[in-house]
Amino acid sequence: MNESDAYAARPWARWYASGVTEQLYVPDVPLNHLLDDAADDFPRRKALAFLGKTMTYRALVGAVDRFAAGLAGIGVRKGDRVALILPNCPQNVIAFFAVLRLGAVVVQHNPLYTAPELRHQLADSGATVVVVYDGAYARLAEAQTGTAVRHVIVTSLADYLPSGKRLALHLPFGSVKEKRNQLVTPLPDDADVLQFADLLDTSTPPPDVPISPEEDLALLQYTGGTTGLPKGAMLTHRNLVSNAYQASAWDPDMKRGHETMLAVLPIFHVYGLTMCLTVNMLAAGTLVLLPTFDLGLVFKAIDKWRPTIFPGVPPMYDQIVRSRRTAKHDLRSIRTCVSGAMRLPPEVVERFEQVTGARLVEGYGLTESSPVALANPLNANARTGTIGLPVPGTDIKIVDLDDPTREVPVGAPGELCLHGPQVFTGYWKQAADTADMLRDEWLHTGDVAVMDQQGFVTLVDRKRDVIMASGFSVFPSEIEDVLANHPAVKDCAVVGVPHSYRGETVKAYVVLQPDRQVTEAQLRAFCAERLVAYKVPALFEFRDELPQNILGKVLRRVLRSEHEAARRAAGESTDQLWTTTEFAAYGAEHPAAPRHEDAAAAAAAAAAQPDEPPPRHARPMPDPSSTEELGLVDELERLARLRDAGALTEVEFQAAKTRLLG
Repeated sequence: MNESDAYAARPWARWYASGVTEQLYVPDVPLNHLLDDAADDFPRRKALAFLGKTMTYRALVGAVDRFAAGLAGIGVRKGDRVALILPNCPQNVIAFFAVLRLGAVVVQHNPLYTAPELRHQLADSGATVVVVYDGAYARLAEAQTGTAVRHVIVTSLADYLPSGKRLALHLPFGSVKEKRNQLVTPLPDDADVLQFADLLDTSTPPPDVPISPEEDLALLQYTGGTTGLPKGAMLTHRNLVSNAYQASAWDPDMKRGHETMLAVLPIFHVYGLTMCLTVNMLAAGTLVLLPTFDLGLVFKAIDKWRPTIFPGVPPMYDQIVRSRRTAKHDLRSIRTCVSGAMRLPPEVVERFEQVTGARLVEGYGLTESSPVALANPLNANARTGTIGLPVPGTDIKIVDLDDPTREVPVGAPGELCLHGPQVFTGYWKQAADTADMLRDEWLHTGDVAVMDQQGFVTLVDRKRDVIMASGFSVFPSEIEDVLANHPAVKDCAVVGVPHSYRGETVKAYVVLQPDRQVTEAQLRAFCAERLVAYKVPALFEFRDELPQNILGKVLRRVLRSEHEAARRAAGESTDQLWTTTEFAAYGAEHPAAPRHEDAAAAAAAAAAQPDEPPPRHARPMPDPSSTEELGLVDELERLARLRDAGALTEVEFQAAKTRLLG
């Protein structure tokens, strides 16, 4: 069997949970029909629950229709872009489906974005209407200049509290004032805005707009690319309907009209949008909306609503199992948890399943795949440490990192590619980036992965994060896993930073556990015992915290940018001379030939070397972090060998020697 046959055979299907089929039927309907169908079949069932307020499916559809009519009244037409700057709240759900009802396109925004971030996305999308909660209005007002925005519709989180709680917010007590300030932000007197409630105040039905699910966009979801500013991923009605069906099919125990979904994931993020909002509508479930992840709110919601499904990210599950309050609450109603966005530690899985009895598995997706693409089966076949199997209707292949036309053998690392109805149509106004990501209808994810014989996929790293050090591929996640096992390390991230000869060198950012201390030399020695020399970090930086996105995923690109900014601020060249540590590391990777050997002999010796150098522990060396231990003479000889081997120019050699001798 050749490589293509191995992927085409879909070996993963035999490991699906009972009741999950390899293919599935997806109706050719607009996304808003999922809500309409739920309302037709379960009109009195609670659709939404928010901080004590509930709304039935019948009431939700009514609100959606009225808000759609209100939007039409201010000029929203098919194809227009409408921006939503809202946390998890009923207004987000109402506005989302109302925009779709008109054939317009939703543009989701993180309500914590700064004004420059909002301005870029508003200007790029060409949004003409914005629905914003009052807490983000000031930043929107600052960002609005120079965009196509004509109307701003403002709402408050307090608008959908139970009437008793709304009235209580006006009581003259200090604690109440603090709560009111959290939920209500006063607007400037001259704010030129419309009120959300006013657009709902209509009896006019919305226009009947024909929608082509295959062709018409439902969502512009902005996502960070490999470089530059975020790009708008174009997702059609068909993409999002398909992914809702795929994600629902993965849970064969899901019963329509009987599920309760705990929506802590933000629905302005595509992960929360599909796994919480659209899957819940397809299941005609009750969506318990929490505006933020707060353990007190989470436990209160679990106690009251007994959720059956709880999509999340590893830090959420980890906080729950670590909390002393967990023992006071009954979490056994939870049946299914699919974790995404980052690696799910095995110990978190074990402890969470012990506490809840639920099945917690890791999945995988990206904005460009709506996002669900792979997940571990919800049965005993789940394999911790992998991202699981392709969901129904999805094909995968793994291609060579340098030649994407060539599929790699099973078990070999390469770029993960996806094909299925959930794959996006391209980036908004970015033809070149679209062509790079979509090739012959295959989505090239930029993630490096390995598929085993059974079809389970293990994520190795991001293609753009792979460090090329002296010709060797270094996967940051491998080094991070080693560092994470050091008892003093709380968190870490590894990136490649530019280097004049190696191309890139390895830099580790480390957050220490409280009250723990460790030196750079000790961490380097710890890594050296477990990694081949060229993977051992040459540079370390200790930090109090690491930059993360809204789901807690470490942003390596920010760390790389900060490294370069720091060097420029210090007036140093990116193509720096090597540090003592880096000299030692290079010497371990590429042992220099004796100085008397001629070029031909050196080439022959190099050809006889194995593809990878032997493990560092096979060649005992002094601690490279200490110039004193290496010795001044040894260091000068090393510089000379590097010069004679062509690793340093004469100018670099003299400069390094001068620096060494002081």
